[in-house]
Amino acid sequence: MFGSLKALPADPILGLLAKYREDANPQKIDLGVGVYKDEAGHTAILDCVKNAEKYRHDNEDTKVYIGPTGSPLFNEEMAKLIFGNHKVLSENRARTVSTPGGTGALRVAAEFIRSCKAGTTIWVSNPTWANHTGLFSAAGLTVKTYPYYDYENKTLDFEGMLAALKEVSADDAVLLHACCHNPSGMDLSQEQWQQVAEVAKDKGFLPVIDMAYQGFGDGLDEDAYGLRLMADSVEEMIVCSSCSKNFGLYRERIGATTIIGKSAAASDIANSVLLSVVRCIYSMPPAHGAAIVETILNSDELRHQWYGELKEMRDRINGNRQLIVEKLIENGVTRDFSHIVRQKGMFSFLGITPEQVQQLQDEYSIYMVGSSRMSIAGIANSNVDYLAQSIAKVL
Repeated sequence: MFGSLKALPADPILGLLAKYREDANPQKIDLGVGVYKDEAGHTAILDCVKNAEKYRHDNEDTKVYIGPTGSPLFNEEMAKLIFGNHKVLSENRARTVSTPGGTGALRVAAEFIRSCKAGTTIWVSNPTWANHTGLFSAAGLTVKTYPYYDYENKTLDFEGMLAALKEVSADDAVLLHACCHNPSGMDLSQEQWQQVAEVAKDKGFLPVIDMAYQGFGDGLDEDAYGLRLMADSVEEMIVCSSCSKNFGLYRERIGATTIIGKSAAASDIANSVLLSVVRCIYSMPPAHGAAIVETILNSDELRHQWYGELKEMRDRINGNRQLIVEKLIENGVTRDFSHIVRQKGMFSFLGITPEQVQQLQDEYSIYMVGSSRMSIAGIANSNVDYLAQSIAKVL
């Protein structure tokens, strides 16, 4: 049976990482993989995480299954982190299950949507995270795109986006990035979120919100503004969240899928279907990452420690945005790169051609995705001069 298989190309980002690791150039720079790095280029474990792990090590007394929903405390704390004091919680309309990472959350959501209506079309932004299309297609959904990023002007194509959403059917789903858009870094303003929420309410489509970077843009509550506004406007929605970035729990693979129903009773019915989906994919979610997160969020001391560490990461990324723009100017670059400062989160499009991206890789050992999407966290005081000089030479 295996003889009929043909090799598939490697994931471009993972392939880029492999090339970077093999590169012997001591000045090499990795701007490809979306993982936070400190000034030394290291992805350290947060102190709050170490403290929570010690608590778990000292107090865990069983390895029994935790059930398809995952830990009830984790689910409760994640719902509060996502929605704050929103009415969907007081009205008991939210149902959360823990999942194997944000990717697992998206796949669970996709399978749930297919259970609601086979062959559903889901609209994703152009561009979007590369894995979105594969995840939704694999679940049997039809994937279409709406305009989002204006490559020429390096800004949001909001008019095009809004016009496309006004044509979406009530039977369709629309994927929206809550904050820190991947790959463009270009987020909706509060006023634009208000217009999108009005269209969602008017057209009746199902909003699916992907929130992988809460706290990496402007702050935990600020980054959830659009999501909470949407929950004010529609009766049903899905939120897929991840703890990989803001807790630094990349390898623990912990995320959550949250479904909002029209009423508590409707949410209970939806939850029963959601649990059936979970049972047929991975049966029970992993427990360790969820235990770390719930320990942090359920402790005043650890939660405030996390707030400080998260702010440090956010401030460093935002500082790197300003730093690279300033260094490009210092190196005589006259092209306007101010869009980098206006964007948010881990990523930005540099705005150069694929040929120039390849030249940076071949001649200067600087690695980024062919679209010129770069991970801002890969910039450091120790490499920014070399990076800016190299970009200037390529330009």
